[in-house]
Amino acid sequence: MSTIAAISTAPGIGGIGIVRMSGEDCFEILEKIFRAKNPETIENIKGYTIKYGNIIDPKTSKNIDEVLVSYFKKPKSYTTENMCEISSHGGVIVLKNILEICLKNGAKLAEPGEFTKLAFLNGRIDLSQVESIIDIINAKTDKELKASMNQLEGNLSKSLIKIKKQILDLLVQIEASIDYPEYDVEEVTEEKAKKKLIEIEDSINKLYMTFENGKIIKEGIKVAIIGRPNSGKSSLLNNILNEDRAIVTEIEGTTRDTIEEFVNIKGIPFKIIDTAGIRDADNEVEIIGINKSKKVAEDSDLIIAMFDNSKPLNKEDKEILEFIKNKKAIILLNKIDLKESNLENCKEIINVNKKILKISLTSESNLSDLYNELNIMFGLEQITPDNEVIITNIRHKELIEESLKHLKDAKKSLENNMPVDIISINIKEVLQDLGKITGENVSEDVIKEIFSKFCLGK
Repeated sequence: MSTIAAISTAPGIGGIGIVRMSGEDCFEILEKIFRAKNPETIENIKGYTIKYGNIIDPKTSKNIDEVLVSYFKKPKSYTTENMCEISSHGGVIVLKNILEICLKNGAKLAEPGEFTKLAFLNGRIDLSQVESIIDIINAKTDKELKASMNQLEGNLSKSLIKIKKQILDLLVQIEASIDYPEYDVEEVTEEKAKKKLIEIEDSINKLYMTFENGKIIKEGIKVAIIGRPNSGKSSLLNNILNEDRAIVTEIEGTTRDTIEEFVNIKGIPFKIIDTAGIRDADNEVEIIGINKSKKVAEDSDLIIAMFDNSKPLNKEDKEILEFIKNKKAIILLNKIDLKESNLENCKEIINVNKKILKISLTSESNLSDLYNELNIMFGLEQITPDNEVIITNIRHKELIEESLKHLKDAKKSLENNMPVDIISINIKEVLQDLGKITGENVSEDVIKEIFSKFCLGK
């Protein structure tokens, strides 16, 4: 197989940069381009060691950079192949030059994710662990990182192995009683099969039920702030972010498009979206913004509906109250430092039956009441990925759904008085569904799709 090489650190200027190589000829190529201060033969260099020296152009003997080279000998490396990492100064040009020297002397440029793909193909990690690596790289909060690390450590795979053992035990009993009737093999009755299927279904359901929390950990909670112009939407966004992200003026209609920012609340990413003020507008650009605001609010996980507490409700306010009536929402009464209209006792507001919070965003605002309510509504403190398996990947969730459908088909076959051996077909499909999560029987297209999400050098 070819020896591959790529820059593994992010583009740009930094303290150090890393060029990675992996393959059978890795050390031969390295010997051509690396001059160690204390030379040793590759046979004498131990794995997991670092040597100091210079990368040179072997054709001109020109010094490219002063570097540290890490050696990883097969099979104890990330890819299970011979592997090295060249740590140089972090300039764009120096990294590019080192990579070019590697390519000119026998390596080929790695494809995105090819190092990790080798680790998968060589059996060091399974496909669920591959996907966890992407999640670790993209993690936005500590909880997302912990959930991804749990998966990388193989906790999901271990759970699936236990479930697959339950399935195989039933499958073996069914097929043994069919294929070897002359032996003293206990017959699998309909009642026993049904009991086993329920046990398997319970085990799979426990995994499936973690996805709701997993989705929150990975994708966060989408929160739309809506209200009529000058109700304080942009001020709320700025206060949550603790920076002047959105323009705030007394002129109505300042915000004409959505402004989206992530914020970490109780270890969960919240995507906060400031929207255009809802009113009857005659400006085409503002009308587009208002329509977009309504669409964003419709698709959000939570709506924060803001009202100016110093003014009575108008037509737009009442339309907003009607809009949030059947949605997860919080009502925020702003400007309580001004003359109050006492909106919390307003019949229209009370009738929507939503949590009401009062605030002043022009004074020293305290958002703790809002954060506490978010904590209660979504059970943020109960989402703890430290010591449990949580499904965060939509592909895994869909395959678990498929496995549950096949289990239901098996139970239905039994209820319809079909022979016990017929359910073995459905049981094998359950095994295939779960096997696709770890990559035991997954199509090449799925593998390509997963590795297309990786960056170069990983």
